[in-house]
Amino acid sequence: MCAVALGASPSGIERFFGNDDIIVSKTDIRGHITYANDVFLNTAGYREEEILGKPHSIIRHPDMPRAIFRLMWHTIQENREIFAYSKNRTKDGGFYWVLAHVTPSHDADGNICGFHSNRRVPDRRIVAEKIMPFYVALRAEERRHANARKGLEASWRMLNEHLDELGVAYDEFVHGL
Repeated sequence: MCAVALGASPSGIERFFGNDDIIVSKTDIRGHITYANDVFLNTAGYREEEILGKPHSIIRHPDMPRAIFRLMWHTIQENREIFAYSKNRTKDGGFYWVLAHVTPSHDADGNICGFHSNRRVPDRRIVAEKIMPFYVALRAEERRHANARKGLEASWRMLNEHLDELGVAYDEFVHGL
């Protein structure tokens, strides 16, 4: 998993991108950005030369549960796609919500050589009513533990218990909202 890169402290100011816009980025196998489209650059507030080669976690917002990123990494490293809601941080400390579709990229021999992500504007009602409360609960569970690793393990259990109670995988949970 990539370490969280430094950025401006969270400001609480939300940024938006167009309903018809798609944020696109590509990374290498370690999660370092190799491509970012103009929608990504404009929304996140970076210039291309500032973002290329940096860990994708440069846009990770501290409100995001670590368990969700663990799930995303496990899924794509197992050569599967994932849809996930994510709160991302802008260069100036703002944030924006996305519904991400992340897929592995393959070389000519079929080996995973990186990852590709398309992000769209999420349904605001779903974010407000379903995702935010769930993510707040996961982050609270993480913070409840003095040790970050134990916090991650606890929120991971909480995430999986919730999905088990619903009888769905995370993708089914996302698509069912």
